[in-house]
Amino acid sequence: MNTVSFRKVIVNNQIAYTLSLIFFWSCTSTGDGGGSGGTLGLVPLPKQIEIGRGSFQFKEETTFTLDATSAGVDLAVDYLSNHLKERYGVALRKTEASAKLHLSVAGEDDGFGEEDYRLEVTPAKISLTGGSPAGLFYGSVTLLQLLDEGERLGRAGSVPAVNIVDSPRFSWRGMHLDVARHFFPISFVKRYIDLLAMHKMNRFHWHLTEDQGWRIEIKKYPKLTEIGAWRSESLVGHYTDEPRKYDGVRYGGFYTQDEIKEVVAYAAKRFITVVPEIEMPGHSVAALAAYPELACTDGPFEVEKLWGVHEDVYCAGKESTFAFLEDVLTEVMGLFPSTYIHIGGDECPKTRWKAHDLDQKRIKEENLKDEHELQSYFVKRIERFLSSYNRRLVGWDEILEGGLAPAATVMSWRGFEGGIEAANSGHDVIMTPTSHCYFDYYQSEDKESEPLAIGGFLPLSKVYNFEPMPPQIDPEKAHHILGGQGNVWTEYMKTEDKVEYMVLPRMSAMAEVLWTPESDRSYKGFVERLEMTHFGRFDRMGLKYKRLDTNDRLLESSGN
Repeated sequence: MNTVSFRKVIVNNQIAYTLSLIFFWSCTSTGDGGGSGGTLGLVPLPKQIEIGRGSFQFKEETTFTLDATSAGVDLAVDYLSNHLKERYGVALRKTEASAKLHLSVAGEDDGFGEEDYRLEVTPAKISLTGGSPAGLFYGSVTLLQLLDEGERLGRAGSVPAVNIVDSPRFSWRGMHLDVARHFFPISFVKRYIDLLAMHKMNRFHWHLTEDQGWRIEIKKYPKLTEIGAWRSESLVGHYTDEPRKYDGVRYGGFYTQDEIKEVVAYAAKRFITVVPEIEMPGHSVAALAAYPELACTDGPFEVEKLWGVHEDVYCAGKESTFAFLEDVLTEVMGLFPSTYIHIGGDECPKTRWKAHDLDQKRIKEENLKDEHELQSYFVKRIERFLSSYNRRLVGWDEILEGGLAPAATVMSWRGFEGGIEAANSGHDVIMTPTSHCYFDYYQSEDKESEPLAIGGFLPLSKVYNFEPMPPQIDPEKAHHILGGQGNVWTEYMKTEDKVEYMVLPRMSAMAEVLWTPESDRSYKGFVERLEMTHFGRFDRMGLKYKRLDTNDRLLESSGN
C-alpha cells in the first residue's frame, strides 16, 4: 500500500522545509497487516499510517480552532473535549487565533467521504479534518486512542507524531442487543453504546420485543407493558436440561418513551443510529398475552418463560392485526428517526395459520400459494406502510421465503446464502451469519471453564476472519452488501457483566472487519494490539472481558 504523500511545494524557498518533513516521517504504512510497532495499538486499524518522530503534548493552555459550520460538528468537539478533561484535566478552549489543535470539515471537492478523516500530528500541532462531522468524530476517536499509546509509554497526555488517512470499508457497522430475554437498564444501554463509539461502529440494533417480554412503551396499548413486559418466572440452567427448572421469580421491565428518546439522543451524539426491532409475525407471545384477540386461537396466553420458538403468532387473516401493528409502528417511528425499522420476520411457525379459517381465507382471496406466501404478504403489507413514512423495512433472511418485499433489506443470519441471493437480486444486505457473528456462542472449546451459553463455538479468530463480501456476489451487485454486525442474544446473559464478557473482545474483531480493508488485516497484528493497548482501555473503563488464551493467539484456530 502506498503511504500518504505530502503536498508538493513548488515555491523555491519551501523546498528545504519539504525535505525536512520527508525526513520527519518514518514511512510506516499498514500494508504489513498491522504489526504492533507501526499501528500504535489502534483498533480498528486505520487505512494508512505514517509514524513520525516525537510527540505532541496536551497542556492546560492548549487551544483549538474550528474551521467548520456543519451541523453536528460540536458533537465531535465535545466528545474529544470531555474525554480530555476527564482523563487529564485539559479543558480545551476555542480561539480564533492560531492554535495548537486545528479541527475542520473538508470541502465538497476535497475527495473525502462523509466518514473519512485525516489526522496529522507533529510535536508542534495537531490537524484533524473530517469529511463531515461524522468523519471528524471518528478522527477524534483515533486521537483519543493515540493518547492511550502515549500513556503506555509513560507520557500522559502526549500523542505520538503520526499522519493518518482513514475511511471505513462498510457503511453498516453494527452491534445488536437483545433486551427482551433479559432486560437491561438505560445506564447499561448507554455503556454499550459507548463501546460501539470507541470502535467506530454506527448502528445499534435494539431488539425490543419477544415471546419472553415486550420492552417498549406504546401509549395506545398500555397492556403491552402492563402485562407483556412481565413473565412469571425464568428458566434456570440450559434449555436442554431435563427436567427443566424455573426460579419462581416474576421478571421484567420496559423502557418509557422518554427513556427511549434519551437513548436515541445519546447514540446520536456518537454518530450511532438506533435501529429498533419489533418482532412480527412470530416471536410475539408477549404481545398476545396482552391482546389475545390478535392471535389465531382464543388464548389465554402467558408471557413465555421458556426460550425457543413458539407456535402462537399474529393472525395474518385478521385486519385488526394490521391495525394494531400500524399503530405500534407509528409510535415507534415517532421515537426513532432511523430510516430502517426492523420487523424480525424470523422463525414464524405456520401451524396456526394452516388451521385457522381467516388465514386460509386470506390465502385464497390474495391468490397465495401457501403459508410461506402468506408471510410474504404480511411482510409486504408492513413494508408498504413503512414506505408511506419514508422508512425502510429490514428483516431476518426468512423474509425471502414466499417472495421478498420489493424494497426490503435482508439480514442474513442462517448463513451467507440468503444474503447472496438477496444481493444478487438487487436487495440491500447486512451480513450477520451465525457462524461468525453470534456472540452468544462459547468463546472456548473448554466449555466447563466458560459461563453458560446457548451452545456453539465462536473463537475470536473466526470473528476476525469473517468476510462480509462473499466471492459469489456479482461485482455489479457488490454495493448491495452494506456491511455486517455482531448479534447478542441474551437467553443466558442475565447480568451486565455477562454481556460484556461475551461481547469483548469479539466486538473489537468485528469492528476491524467492518472498518479496515481486508488486505490490511492480520490476526497476529490484531492480537498484539489488543494486548499491547486495547485491553488497557477495557480495564480503565472497568469492563469485563475474556482474556486471551493460547488458542486465541493462533490464526489456525479460526476454523473459517
